[in-house]
Formats: sequence, C-alpha cells, structure tokens
Amino acid sequence: MDASRIRNFSIVAHIDHGKSTLADQLLLQSGAITQREFREQILDDLDIERDRGITVKARTVALVHEADGQQYELNLIDTPGHVDFHYEVSRSLAACEGALLLVDAFQGVQAQTVANAYAALNSDLEIIPVINKIDLPVTRIDEVLEEIETVLGLDPDEALLVSAKAGIGIEEVFEAIRDRVPPPPGQPDQPLRALVFDSKYDSYRGVIIYIRVMEGAIATGDMVKFMRDGGQHEVLELGQFRPTMTVCDQLGPGQVGYLVTRIKELGGVRVGETVTGASQTANEPLPGYQEPQQMVFCGMYPTQATDFETLREELQKLSLNDSSFTFQPETSEALGFGFRCGFLGMLHMEIIQQRLEGEAGIELVQTAPNVTYEVLKRDGELIRVDNPQDLPDGGVIDELGEPIARATFILPAENIGTIMTLCEDRRGQYQNTEYLGPQRAQLTYELPLAEIVYDLYDKLKSATRGYGTLDYDMLGFRDADLVRLDILVMGRRVDALSTIVHRSQAERRGRSLVKRLKEEIAKHQFEIPLQAAIGTRVIARETIPAMRKNVTAKCYGGDITRKRKLWANQRAGKKRMKQFGEVEIPQKAFLSVLDSSGDH
Repeated sequence: MDASRIRNFSIVAHIDHGKSTLADQLLLQSGAITQREFREQILDDLDIERDRGITVKARTVALVHEADGQQYELNLIDTPGHVDFHYEVSRSLAACEGALLLVDAFQGVQAQTVANAYAALNSDLEIIPVINKIDLPVTRIDEVLEEIETVLGLDPDEALLVSAKAGIGIEEVFEAIRDRVPPPPGQPDQPLRALVFDSKYDSYRGVIIYIRVMEGAIATGDMVKFMRDGGQHEVLELGQFRPTMTVCDQLGPGQVGYLVTRIKELGGVRVGETVTGASQTANEPLPGYQEPQQMVFCGMYPTQATDFETLREELQKLSLNDSSFTFQPETSEALGFGFRCGFLGMLHMEIIQQRLEGEAGIELVQTAPNVTYEVLKRDGELIRVDNPQDLPDGGVIDELGEPIARATFILPAENIGTIMTLCEDRRGQYQNTEYLGPQRAQLTYELPLAEIVYDLYDKLKSATRGYGTLDYDMLGFRDADLVRLDILVMGRRVDALSTIVHRSQAERRGRSLVKRLKEEIAKHQFEIPLQAAIGTRVIARETIPAMRKNVTAKCYGGDITRKRKLWANQRAGKKRMKQFGEVEIPQKAFLSVLDSSGDH
C-alpha cells in the first residue's frame, strides 16, 4: 500500500462518550464486518470489558475504505477513557498522526476529554473534534461547541456532528480522516524501524508483538533484531487486524500490524522496543515510551498456597499485555507467600484482580492498597516505600514525603461548595475555579494522592449525582507529618492491615478501623482484643466477646457455689483456648481499611 493513502488515527474521549460505538460503526460502514457479525463493543474482546461496558485495552484494526476510485488504508486504534488507563492512550497516540476527539452532545467537555486533548496536542497530532450522540432527546450542541473553543482551543467550525449509535454522519468522519489526517512519513527504502506498542501471550504461538512500522519494510521470513536487548529472531508470521488477525506478506511505512517470532518467554519483549533488520540495522532506536509510574500498591496472595506458581505465571502474562502493571514476590506473617503488585490507580487494581479471578480462576486475598512514599533518612539516603511494613523507625527518618497530585474537577456549578468541603477534609490546597459556562465549572486542587485513590471518585459521583468528573496528574513528593498505623489482633501486629496515615487523622482512623474489624471478624470461642497503635502507643481498642455456652442451663435451684464452679471451669477452658487459638481474619476485613466513610 502506498504510504500516501494510509491514515493512522486514534479515538480519544472521556469515559462513556461513545468511542467503542463509533469504532463499531466505522468497521461496519467500511465493510470490515458484516451486519450479521455486528455486535456492540466488537473491539472489546476481554470478558471484563463486555461485562462492565468499558474499554480496558487499546485495540487496533485496519480498515479498507474506498473513495474517488482509490483505496485507503485507515488504521484505527480504539483507546480506554478512564484516568487509570491514560498510559494506554499515550502509547496509542505515539503510533498515530491524527485523533478523533469525541465529545458527548449533552455532557460536553469532561475532565478526561481535556487530558486526552492535551496528550494528543503534545504528540503533534491533527485533532478532529467530533460531537457524538446528537440523536439524544436533550442535547446542548451550541454550548458544547463553545466549550470546545474556550476549554480546548479548537475551531468549533471544524467539529463534526454524528450519532455513532444511529450511524448518522459516519461518511463525514471518513472524509475528515482522509482529508485532514496527514499520511505517515517514512521511506520504504530506509533501514527498518518499527515501534512495539503492545504485546500479548498466546498459549500456542508464544508472544505476539503489535508493531507500527515507521521506516523501511518488514516481510515474512526476515531476520529482525530488537535494538535495546539485541536479540535476533526470524519473522514466522506477519499480519494485520481486520478486525481478526489476518496474515499478510509485508508491512510498509505507516502500516500497523503484528508479528510472531519464536519468542516463548513471557519477559522476552518490552513495550517501546524498536524492531530493525538484522542485516541492515538502523542507526538509532525510536524514542519509545516513558516508563509508567505505578502509584498504588497492594499485596495479592493465593487462598491456596499450592496456587503460588500458577499466580506467578498469570501475573507474568498480564504484565506482558499491560506494561503499566508490575509485581514482585513478598511474604506476610498473616497471609504467607504472595506478590506485591503495582497499579496506576484503583480501577486498574480492580480490573487486574477480576481478570485473575475470572480468566485464571485463582482465588485471591488482597491487602489494603497504599501509595508510594519517599523517605529521606538522617544519613542522607533516599528510599521509596510502597509497603507500610518497610517504613523505617521514626528515629532514622529525617523527612517523609507523600505523593501530591493536581486534581481537576469538572462539575455542575451548584456543587462547587460540596466538592470544596470534600477536598478540604482531605487536606487539599485550593488552586483556582474557572467557569466553562453558566452551569459548569472547572475546580483545581492539590491533593495527597492517597486521599484521591481511595474513595474520592465515588464521593464525587455521589455528591454531583454522576455529573462530576475527575482527572489528576502527579506533581511530586511533599514532606508531611505521617505515621504508620498498626493493627494488633490478640496483641500481635497483622502486617497486612498496616497503613500510613497523617498524624492528625490517625486516632480517628484507628478508632473507626477497629470498630469495622469488630463487625467483620467472627466471634471465636475466646475473646479477641483489637488494638490500633502508633509505634508502642495504643490509640484505640475494641474487644470481640467470646461465644458463650450457657453451662448452668441444667442447674435448677441449689447452691450458688455449684454455678460458680461451672463458670470457673468455663473461664479456665477459654483461657487455654486463648493461648493456643488462631484468629481467622476474612478477606472483607483487609478491605475494610479502605472504607473511610466512618472517619469523617
């Protein structure tokens, strides 16, 4: 295919603005799928994507479009919309020259619309604004066009009006892609340089590598080389997604597809790698990607100890398919052997857990998530701590920094006061307020990341009846008065329940946490003291009473000493049980650390 007739574009938008539906219509109208094959979210092939109605993985598909007697190849990359999957979006944009920026005709410009628009501008892409859902009974098209101009700085006259669900305006979208998205640069006679923008593991064929050819050409049977790790491999299979994997003989400049080699090891390929020819090697690799910073960590432990190796294999497969996810082995006194896993956010963590339990069938115990902290020791050493157990003693800490993020809220103007109170309660620092129109405003706060990732998103949705949206980006670490809050059960510290909190909130968190644990942990044959402590100082206590049997039920009348003797024997038995008793802590107890509803 001549590079002048190739267009590479992405669809970016806020969550639930219709990206996947528009992708479905483009496939249908270009003939990539028939009406019989058509189903909603056809590119969302993970079970969890179809169950939850959200896109988790970016997907690519090559469309053949005919216009003016010529064939065009349109390479579409459908991307996620949730803030936790912004890294997927940035990877997709690096493989494109243009982007369709989708905006809901009623909801208008939202927090992730702004973030994705800036990401596309930073990648020097041609942005085509598209107002979707124009067939809704209630729309605000004129106001949304104004928001596109004032908030995003884009020309509203260039915006397309479409309904992806009803198929209205799809031909205009094809026309805009042909006319406004530039063809890819790169010459076929140059040495091969192809960007690895994704990969996945296939049980039969090994690692399948997704590539975008920047320069040169690649054909089946070629020997290729990875420029960063230096490994050489033969191309066994080459193809494109149309939308299923379709074999082809060659890929030229600007084309997007996949290649299969003999790589069977799960860690054999890194996203951002440059593929070049083994004989005619390029001078320098492509820039690749900035490494994602995992900011939320939690422990994942198999319920059955025998599942440990199975869990390791499944985690390796997931990290190959999702390079923003990391893991390493760890042990816990309470839970045994498991893995410390790193995520970009809470939804990312939830998705990984559900994929492990749903696709791999592994039962997991998951510890309370926490963010990364930066510790400056008195000897000048700077370390990062992502597990409360690893926090050094207070005597050796000079500074303890917590991650701070700039949070941008777009919400109805009437809810500004509620959200400001919500942010102030979470130690937020007010930055500014901008009005996007008579009814909507953009509110900016600097907040500790720990306060954002736990439940701020849910609280925002409740306070604004679903109309508020949130986006955040990291600013760095800031010194704070933080302490480790330990939970003791029967006098023994349960490492998996430890959290790092601000000193001003420690007593309140400790009291509410032991109260919730009292509700979650079942009664045993002996009483169980629950304590919250900072260092050696206990700040809260609750006691779970023992299950009691009425040992005097058969004593009808008689001397009281007989009853006292039975009660004394019962107490002695309970004491013996307490010495040897093991307290069973359920999964819900570990997650109760997250619930801060009773803290305020």
